[in-house]
Amino acid sequence: MSDTLAMERLGEESSSTAVNDGHNQPKRLIYMIGTHQHFCDNAITTAKYNVLTFVPKFLFEQFHRYSNIFFLFIALMQQIPNVSPTGKYTTALPLIFILMVSAIKEIFEDIKRHKADRGVNTTLVLVLNKFTSQWEWKYWQQIRVGDMVKITNDQFFPSDLFLLTSSEPNGMCYIETANLDGETNLKIRHALKVTTHCLSSEQLVSELSLSSIQCDQPNRHLYEFHGNLKLGDSVHPMGPENVVLRGAKLRNTNWIFGCVLYTGHESKLMMNSSVRAPIKRSNVEKITNKQTILLFAILLVICVISATASYIWKKQNKEHWYLDGLEDALSSNYFFVLLTFIILYNNLIPISLQVTLEMVRFIQASFINADIEMYCEEKDTPAMARTSNLNEELGQVKYILSDKTGTLTRNTVVPEVDNNEMTPEGKPTIRYQGASPDEAALVRGAQNIGFEFTARTPECVFINALGTVEKYEILNVLDFTSDRKRMSTIVRTPEGKIKLYIKGADSMIYDRLSESSLQEFGDVTEQHLSNFATEGLRTLCCAVVDIEDNIYQEWNKKYIEAQTMETGPNGMSRDDYINEMMSKVEANLKLIGSTAIEDKLQDDVPDTIDTLLKAGIHIWVLTGDKQETAINIGHSCKLLQTGMLHVVIDDDSLDNTRESITEAQNQIRSTQREVALIVDELSSSFMEMALKCKSVICCRVSPAQKAEIVEAVKKTTRSITLAIGDGANDVAMIRAANVGVGISGLEGLQAVHSSDYAIAQFRFLSRLLLVHGSWSLFLSRLLLVHGSWSLSRLCKLILYSFYKNIALYILELWFASVSAWSGQAAFERWSLSLYNVIFTAAPPMVIGLFDRQCSAETMMKYPALYKTHSDLFNVKLFWTWILSGVWHSLLLFWLTYFSVNNDTLWQHGRADGGYLVFGNMLFTYTVITVCLKAGLEINAWTWVTHAAIWGSIVMWFVYLMIYSRFWGLFHFVGADMCGIDQMIFSSGVFWFGIGIIPLSALLVDISYKLISRTCFKTLTDEIMEMELANSPSQQSMLLETARLFKNVFHVKRDKSKDVRRRHRQEVELDLQHGYAFSQEEHGAVPQSTLIRVYDTTRSKPSGI
Repeated sequence: MSDTLAMERLGEESSSTAVNDGHNQPKRLIYMIGTHQHFCDNAITTAKYNVLTFVPKFLFEQFHRYSNIFFLFIALMQQIPNVSPTGKYTTALPLIFILMVSAIKEIFEDIKRHKADRGVNTTLVLVLNKFTSQWEWKYWQQIRVGDMVKITNDQFFPSDLFLLTSSEPNGMCYIETANLDGETNLKIRHALKVTTHCLSSEQLVSELSLSSIQCDQPNRHLYEFHGNLKLGDSVHPMGPENVVLRGAKLRNTNWIFGCVLYTGHESKLMMNSSVRAPIKRSNVEKITNKQTILLFAILLVICVISATASYIWKKQNKEHWYLDGLEDALSSNYFFVLLTFIILYNNLIPISLQVTLEMVRFIQASFINADIEMYCEEKDTPAMARTSNLNEELGQVKYILSDKTGTLTRNTVVPEVDNNEMTPEGKPTIRYQGASPDEAALVRGAQNIGFEFTARTPECVFINALGTVEKYEILNVLDFTSDRKRMSTIVRTPEGKIKLYIKGADSMIYDRLSESSLQEFGDVTEQHLSNFATEGLRTLCCAVVDIEDNIYQEWNKKYIEAQTMETGPNGMSRDDYINEMMSKVEANLKLIGSTAIEDKLQDDVPDTIDTLLKAGIHIWVLTGDKQETAINIGHSCKLLQTGMLHVVIDDDSLDNTRESITEAQNQIRSTQREVALIVDELSSSFMEMALKCKSVICCRVSPAQKAEIVEAVKKTTRSITLAIGDGANDVAMIRAANVGVGISGLEGLQAVHSSDYAIAQFRFLSRLLLVHGSWSLFLSRLLLVHGSWSLSRLCKLILYSFYKNIALYILELWFASVSAWSGQAAFERWSLSLYNVIFTAAPPMVIGLFDRQCSAETMMKYPALYKTHSDLFNVKLFWTWILSGVWHSLLLFWLTYFSVNNDTLWQHGRADGGYLVFGNMLFTYTVITVCLKAGLEINAWTWVTHAAIWGSIVMWFVYLMIYSRFWGLFHFVGADMCGIDQMIFSSGVFWFGIGIIPLSALLVDISYKLISRTCFKTLTDEIMEMELANSPSQQSMLLETARLFKNVFHVKRDKSKDVRRRHRQEVELDLQHGYAFSQEEHGAVPQSTLIRVYDTTRSKPSGI
């Protein structure tokens, strides 16, 4: 069931009853164990369509493409009698086919979303039956506001719950909120005292069935909640410490009882991702769409010119007998003549492009799914392209915005205590659980060397020290804060001595060491810390000091008084005075040593980031975690490198933040070093500075702020952005980015289900971008390999598709100029219809599927190749190909025309044989020219390339021979083509033209290729030549694609400048030595209280 629970996802938008700020709205009234049908249910949906909305939504999306609108217009105009020179259905049938192919693909992809939704909605949870007082299993989608639910350890919360009681003392529970804020350390929530005694279903029904809750309306504020519990005549205030949210997970707690507050799309998690799932279109498609409009405008101009020329010609040639009586009709039907030319020239905009694109994108997506190099054996998870519409975007990514927890790092599970597990000697094995992996690891490490933490009571802890059980009395716990960066415990030892044990960041501990201790161990420990930091480990320093009993008693009295004060002496705040009292006792320390914890990165993350940086991609880390942890991970994954200028913005007011940004900008302008920016909480004015930095880390950002940063980067840079994450808190930014990539994490598939592409580990991103995106290893493989391939292939496919249609259909313009502007087509209608379907269909497919500049290994070895992709598709290149098509058509037509102008096609002097002989000769030369043009543009010549190019030419000849004989067998078709093959093949002029005319048309292209690749080599050309020199056989260039086919499956500001300077020095030290403190600051239950509520010698309630 845990696998199903992991399938949590974010919805498209919140319910209409939900508002952005619930504090200003009327309060929600909830009757516990009551029925509230007017609130939304707990079912979620992330699919794009349903049965009723599919047709309107699909057609709305499809006809956002201007080309489809144009072809619909043409198909309708062709139904007008005596207007279309190409038949009634030559546009309608291909358009219907295009829409059907697109619809099937959309249905196929949306079915997977519906299945994932059902997986979440049908997850089981225990719900209290108020009539029988029994727990019953129900689906998540059946939960309603007011229901009582029971959640057990390691289960996700199905909705936002008011915590009633738990198996832990005082109704406490531990929750993991990595899906909400990215923090891996556990947080504590607790119930109100008035409900903690309800430890069974009967007590819940008997004591709480008449109670009610009045709380905020649904809102997106994760850390805010205001409410009141009315129990009898008493009212008890509720706060965020009493609420557990959907998306969080119960940890280290046997069970909890909760009352449902917000369900489904009204839960805080869902409202934080209330952005509607966008319809994403690639940048290439947007450019193509815009140029299609301009091309359509040119088409209209050509049609107006042609219709006007037709009108003028007929006015000036009235002497021709066959024009008698047509003058009035021509004058009144100018519009129909215009329609005739629009239909004749309509394929200047290639209708076949959409079909070819859909097919190629779908197969490219299959390549990604089948890439064995992106298969994670550990998770048994392959890469998955959840959409095929953005393949080419992978090759143009300039900014990667990544989550930290679970994306760069491993989100591992801390094992629980199992008192039933026995050692070979029959003693129970103690396994430790903590609020963070760090705490558990340190205690476990001490256990391994003979110092075992065995039990705790509210007053004492018991330790087995090398076989001797020792009892330590807990006197005081001095809590951790981000300002203090340390935590202390004052204990009374078995010998009656009072000692203070402290752990914290080295910058804090070293300032408080005694001179003797600093001289004795300071240098060697500092060297150890430097070594640890170099390895990317998180460190702590540990120290101790003996306190005389009378000194302690005097200090403790003042400390207790400080805690009861409202304000401190001499104008100090209460908190500052308490911190001062703590610092007085934390002095003259004796250094014990240091510890180092590895915040485990995913495999090959540093190498992947290095590869992506070399490819010219900027990497930003956006995390809800604390600054210290994010900085440490930045060092570990080599995002923060030695020699970089580290700029930290962590002020708590707008004015101070502006001042810090101004100072930082001056620093950046005056340095030649690479700059890394660390931002603690998001400032609205940091973008200008951030874009000048090589690396950016944003800490303590909410899910909504992550999306805002992505939108800001997109708007400011107008570049392609990619967002990657693994949790529910990443969904908003994944949807906001041009390309969203989800990590199949251990904590669920929330991000995957809202992503465009899914991979198992971050390391696969480079292959996806550099290879599959240019064509498309995990994240690096995703970008550098699949991204590069897909971009290069699809750009060339689109440009070639426009070129080949221009090359053919502009011929109709030249033909009209020598055929009295009559609107007569130069070619037979079925030959014309099959031009894109058969005769020139294979070359663009081969370009889209098999072409590549170099192998995947070369792309990964030379990531700088990724930088060159900005020139693969732009407006200038688009119109260069269009003009190339016009030039080729000009040469093809007039060279052919002049070759037959003297009517000597045959040696015996026979006539020209009619316009279809000329038209089919011209058609033959055109097919050969456009196929050879594809050969010039293809980089990977394999047997598939040869088959596609030469095979297309051969198919035209075969078609011509067969179709020329149709009339003899089928009298209803092909009469005009009867015997045309014999007439053409018997002409020496035809065969002479095959060798001269296509070559003449391509002469400029061949010359350009030779000169540019000889005298003006690019980096791509040089690497291609190097690869060819090292690979004698071209056959290896096909192996990658063949294998893919085969394997388808980132301090508070002090007013004093001296203090500020000292603070920045401490920050710089912390930037070098990350410290391993995962203690929750200002938690719901302070550590000093938490330690005293546990008694491990007593059993916990069962909660039945």
